[in-house]
Amino acid sequence: MKLLSVSVSPHVRSKESVAKIMWTVVACLMPPLVLSVFIFGIRTLLITAVSVASCMAVEAISQKLLGKPITIKDGSAALTGVLLAFVIPPGVSFFIPILGAVMAIYIGKQLLGGIGYNIFNPALLGRAFLLATFPVAMTSAWLPPLHNGAIFSYMGKGIDAISTATPLAIMKEHGMAAFNAAFGPASSAYGSFFLGWRPGCIGETSGLLLVLGGLYLMYRGYITWHIPISMLGTIALLTWVFGGKTLFSGDPLLAVLTGGALLGAFFMATDYVTSPSNKTAQIIFGICIGALTVLIRLKGGYPEGVCYAILLMNPISIALDGWFKPKRFAPPLGGEK
Repeated sequence: MKLLSVSVSPHVRSKESVAKIMWTVVACLMPPLVLSVFIFGIRTLLITAVSVASCMAVEAISQKLLGKPITIKDGSAALTGVLLAFVIPPGVSFFIPILGAVMAIYIGKQLLGGIGYNIFNPALLGRAFLLATFPVAMTSAWLPPLHNGAIFSYMGKGIDAISTATPLAIMKEHGMAAFNAAFGPASSAYGSFFLGWRPGCIGETSGLLLVLGGLYLMYRGYITWHIPISMLGTIALLTWVFGGKTLFSGDPLLAVLTGGALLGAFFMATDYVTSPSNKTAQIIFGICIGALTVLIRLKGGYPEGVCYAILLMNPISIALDGWFKPKRFAPPLGGEK
């Protein structure tokens, strides 16, 4: 008589692994990093290297102190290091990413149980900590692009003091007149912003490379369209409605291309641990992030709102999955129909 072999679930197997997924995402972030080095100089590469090394070191030390297996080879700490570097200005001191790594990895990840148990996106938690602790450095350490194009010819236009501010900061603090003086009419700046020729954080400059990386992750099945499209669509729609001097006069394309909208949509909001798994819940999740982003941009004290919008929605992702659980097809126990 042949006995059946029974094993514990899950019974669906896949060749994908945590390490493979994490290192693939890291690889997708390398083209924007290379372009950032070309735009801002070698300092961006050094800051990224310090951030990655710090995150991996903090993870290894934390796991050693907590008596856990050291798992820095799975790529999760390295990915957090890259993303943390991508959301800080290129002109900060090197101790900034080191402190951010401690908050992101030790406080935001390992003390909560390690990978899979963190409530908030570790990289964004690190950025929020740095922004609260070093607000001047995190909002003023912008570098002008080394390879200046026409949109960076600021000298002699009366706005030299804000020549290295980000587009969102210029619009919020000085208005569209200053933006037009710095970058030209918005319609003429779309192409440059999409390619990456603008001031900003290390990894948020090139919309083209971020979109291509996100599309590749979709192709591999690592992420789906639900969160990125719902988030970006909401940002565009609400900015068009409320972002101008009158209703329905805002610039939706500029809202998507500036700031960290594309980086957040494809690489931050789609984090497996801190986002819903149900498709309907993902759409609601993305819409809420988009709405909060626009609210903070238009009414908050900071010119950018992607970081806080994602962090505010991270704890709610579990509840969204519960609210939109798929219906059971099997009849309840007892044979009732």
